[in-house]
Amino acid sequence: MPRYPEHLTGEGPVNPFPGIKVLERRLGRAIPHQLGSNEGLDMPHQALREHFGDALAAHAYSYGDAEAFGVRTRLSAQLGTPFDHLLVDAGADSLIALALRTTCEPGATVVCTAGTYPTFGYFAKGQGCRLIERGYHEAPGVLAPDLEALATAAQQENARLVYLANPDNPSGHLHSDSAIIKFREALPDTCWLLLDEAYGDFRDDAGSEFAAQALPGVIRLRTLSKAHGLAGLRIGYAIAEPDVLAMMMKVRIHYAVSALTLAAAEVVLDHPEEVRQHVADVKARREQLAEHFRSLGADVLPSATNFIGIRLPSEELAVHVHQQLLSEGVLVARLAHPALANVIRITAVADALVPGRLATLEQAIKAHA
Repeated sequence: MPRYPEHLTGEGPVNPFPGIKVLERRLGRAIPHQLGSNEGLDMPHQALREHFGDALAAHAYSYGDAEAFGVRTRLSAQLGTPFDHLLVDAGADSLIALALRTTCEPGATVVCTAGTYPTFGYFAKGQGCRLIERGYHEAPGVLAPDLEALATAAQQENARLVYLANPDNPSGHLHSDSAIIKFREALPDTCWLLLDEAYGDFRDDAGSEFAAQALPGVIRLRTLSKAHGLAGLRIGYAIAEPDVLAMMMKVRIHYAVSALTLAAAEVVLDHPEEVRQHVADVKARREQLAEHFRSLGADVLPSATNFIGIRLPSEELAVHVHQQLLSEGVLVARLAHPALANVIRITAVADALVPGRLATLEQAIKAHA
């Protein structure tokens, strides 16, 4: 069984401020006269009302529901995941930090792919963890986290946690469900798998039974930033076994997700047809972009995300293209890690398909094809 830090075992810390919404559910009735709350409940908010409308002002008064009951209820119904297997927090980034805080004390060893989503390493180092990185598996048409190398490192280094993004950011590579199960089995029994599935909505099998499951020894992370378009409001969720989530709740910031964000998420979740259409549109644009650049001779990496990666012949060319596009007011992503510095990442938004928008990149590809 994966381990927790000693200070979280036993009673551990308990949230001292569960909030009005939690109390109302416990009592089974509303509390209209909130005379014990220290929020600015009588603030007129005239400026907010004039700028954004009364609805925003109404959500600005009180802390959000610490248990995110409405969002979890909707997610449970849509995903087929039990309610008590879900935890909502302020986006996948916040969930990464929370997972590390729950599972790792300073000095614990964690493992990830060198060049994968760098926020993991940022939070791991901030937690005082010892970070071990292993390189991507590279081959023609392939840039993928090396599961065997990660598992070997976890065994050799007695790792407390391994981080894996699937689909991967920034390569876009997707490992199969069977590969993930086999990978979990290859890790030490005392090691956690932090499975970042922020781009999982763009998988062709996104609604599968496997996607809804809590897996032993695994903390799965999702976001409403991509397919649901709520990046600016910061909200995501974890899927894990109830005892794991209970430990995470011990060290979670109580009101990390605002009342406004929770309300907005509920509205979006109540209109799944809009989300489905958005995902379908993104996937169509992704394939259109990929086919366009392949026709020019580009090395386009397979992607199960909302972006494509183009592997250029050299870091120098990637730097030149990136800077030239930026001078034209066009921002694409050039990967920061030295091992991936020749990769350009393009998000599959409609603007990317405007003729001439990426002419600098197109010319560079044709010149070096």
